[in-house]
Amino acid sequence: MRRSFIKTLIAGGMLAIGMNTAMAADITGAGATFPYPIYAKWAEVYKKLTNVGLNYQSIGSSGGKRQIAAKTVTFGATDAPLKAEELDKEGLVQFPAVLGGVVTVVNLEGFKPNEIRITGPVLADVYLGNITKWNDPKILALNPNKVLPALDITVVHRADGSGTTNIFTDYLSTVSKNWADKVGTGSSVKWPADSSLGGKGNEGVAANVTRVKGAIGYVEYAYAKKNKVPYLQIQNKDGNFVSPSAESFAAAAAGADWFKVPGMGISLVDQPGAMSWPITAGTFILMYKNPTNIADSNQALKFFKWSFKDGKQLALDLDYVPLPDVLTSAIESKVWSQIKQK
Repeated sequence: MRRSFIKTLIAGGMLAIGMNTAMAADITGAGATFPYPIYAKWAEVYKKLTNVGLNYQSIGSSGGKRQIAAKTVTFGATDAPLKAEELDKEGLVQFPAVLGGVVTVVNLEGFKPNEIRITGPVLADVYLGNITKWNDPKILALNPNKVLPALDITVVHRADGSGTTNIFTDYLSTVSKNWADKVGTGSSVKWPADSSLGGKGNEGVAANVTRVKGAIGYVEYAYAKKNKVPYLQIQNKDGNFVSPSAESFAAAAAGADWFKVPGMGISLVDQPGAMSWPITAGTFILMYKNPTNIADSNQALKFFKWSFKDGKQLALDLDYVPLPDVLTSAIESKVWSQIKQK
């Protein structure tokens, strides 16, 4: 009788846990398209384990900032981190979720990924409109054994406010004084090349590059792989031509001091190191210190805690770089502790 009663209690408890999980609202977030592939994969697995889903709108970093400011989502996502004064004004905390790399993709028939080399200054000249043909002497000098076509270069860029654009223009500003003086860094900039084309999201840029012969664009690495678009080797700060990979992204972030600036919004472009990928970046999460709905905020923190601990291999499978344990522990103690959780 007693054993039967205990079994009944256990079964009832398990049912209650299941019911509570089933009743839990989905987590809501919006913003950067850069990390969307890994957020989608994390969400898929997390949903199976917990029955809690993630409703994430991949609308660009600027959209994510607008949504979190309007308090229509539990977290915003941006590749262009907010400065300390913005975070303080809005009552937000900010922390990185994962690392990745921006790559330059091209539509050149007969060439595979990594077969063409480029440097930062030459890439800046392409986007400035100073280099307009693929057989320009500056590109040929970097690829002496390649026969490049006399094909017009169409520059493809983001049409929406974009953290990926912020990363890319940060890199161009770092390696080219001409770019820094004429265009600068930003989530939206005035693109100077005469032959240019905009695309919405990383998806739109990848699609336009695939469609237009001679096109060049910039996207997060996962989009290049997914769309099978060839990408270029880029010369890094140490003078080596490197290929994008989780290893080269990790190399660029190896010496990062995340807490040297408030909000952890450091730049990882053009970092030293023999293997470092020169356009590496973190992507960031924005949450309120005093959330409107504490339960929803707690659910989001549980999701990211699981992602940090158990989502590492999923990130690596998509060529993102998971944050090291020492950093995620510091985020929990120094950043999440500022969020009201009771």
